[in-house]
Amino acid sequence: MLKTTREKINDEVYLNIINGDKFKTELISFYFIMPLNRSEVTKNTLVPLILKRGTKQYNTSMDIERRLEELYGSDLSVSVNKKGEKHIIRFTIEGPREDFVLSNDILKNKLDVLKELIYNPLVIDNKFKEEYVSQEKRNLKDRISSRINDKKQYSTTRCIEEMCKNEPYHIYKYGYIEDLENINSQNLYKHYLDFFKKSRVEINVVSNIEKNEIKNIIKDYFPFDERESKLLKRENVIKKDIEEKTVIEEMDIKQGKLTLGYRTNIPYEDDLYTAFLVGNHILGGGPDSKLFINVREKESLAYYIYSRGYKYKSLMLISAGIEFDKYESALNIIKEQIEAMKKGEFEEKNIEQSKKAMITSMKAVEDDTYSISEFNLSKVLTDNQDIDEIIDSINKVKKEDIINSMNKISLDTVYFLKNQ
Repeated sequence: MLKTTREKINDEVYLNIINGDKFKTELISFYFIMPLNRSEVTKNTLVPLILKRGTKQYNTSMDIERRLEELYGSDLSVSVNKKGEKHIIRFTIEGPREDFVLSNDILKNKLDVLKELIYNPLVIDNKFKEEYVSQEKRNLKDRISSRINDKKQYSTTRCIEEMCKNEPYHIYKYGYIEDLENINSQNLYKHYLDFFKKSRVEINVVSNIEKNEIKNIIKDYFPFDERESKLLKRENVIKKDIEEKTVIEEMDIKQGKLTLGYRTNIPYEDDLYTAFLVGNHILGGGPDSKLFINVREKESLAYYIYSRGYKYKSLMLISAGIEFDKYESALNIIKEQIEAMKKGEFEEKNIEQSKKAMITSMKAVEDDTYSISEFNLSKVLTDNQDIDEIIDSINKVKKEDIINSMNKISLDTVYFLKNQ
């Protein structure tokens, strides 16, 4: 069993220790969290890419890799994500526990590398190295441009952008090409200093180490003074008087991408939220779902179809790959399945199958250190429920709860990506 303890170690800095003997490795993740902001999102994304290129002690990425090899092949990674209307920069190192290697300092050595990466960047004349900035700007431009290559994901992103165009949630997590021209090594370094001072910090440690030991080491190693953290606001998820809109985009493609964006109007704190999740799984969670059986199998209107919930913003998106001329037919049958859910036209066996699949998925979270860390971040940013509590709430869901939750959802946006 994994045991989690949480402690505030400075203003807006929290240490979460997920303790257990299940793994031979230990993982330390630093999450820096800021409100999602259109004017800052591109710079935020560039910062970890620059930091991973080199530090004062390890001038190049190759120097960093050599040091990781010396630490028994430890792994160092960074990522950029958004959870609701929060922008999150993650720095993670994972490597063997002390009791599996011939070293008493492996944890401290790993933290040394993490500290070097985050707090001791390679700075020349009070700015980042010009070469690294120009290269990573090009790389980021390519990454942003390439989002169009995955048409399935692109259509989902575009639906959200249209749905939430007047809300921070529409902001693309990697930023925007038009911002790159005005970013240079000097103003990016200034932004880096500002970002780390104002971020909320969540430190997740998945290990068997004793709580006070890791707390003392981290407080000694990392500078968390002089903080000006910004308040992270709860997302607005209730939207009344929704006017359904349709957005059609044309592109040179061979298969249409249909996405329906719904407002669930159920915050994750609401008792009905778990019922919505079970209902969403019945609707479009797998090969036994209503959408799969009725739209794909019976009517042959979709190559793929599924429904997905977005917890932080309380959205539900239905995504389907269809023939261009099947747009109206597919749209109508999808809407029929939503109405069937609202009327309770599903059976107890559907509920039990969905509950079983969801519980299996929840239990799988504890199978690797990264998933555990990510789940814990979601937990502290939302409802603070642990895995056992979530499973218990799933088991308690009744049919009437599912019907009530489904009757709260409203279609906001229909997005269709078609051929030119």
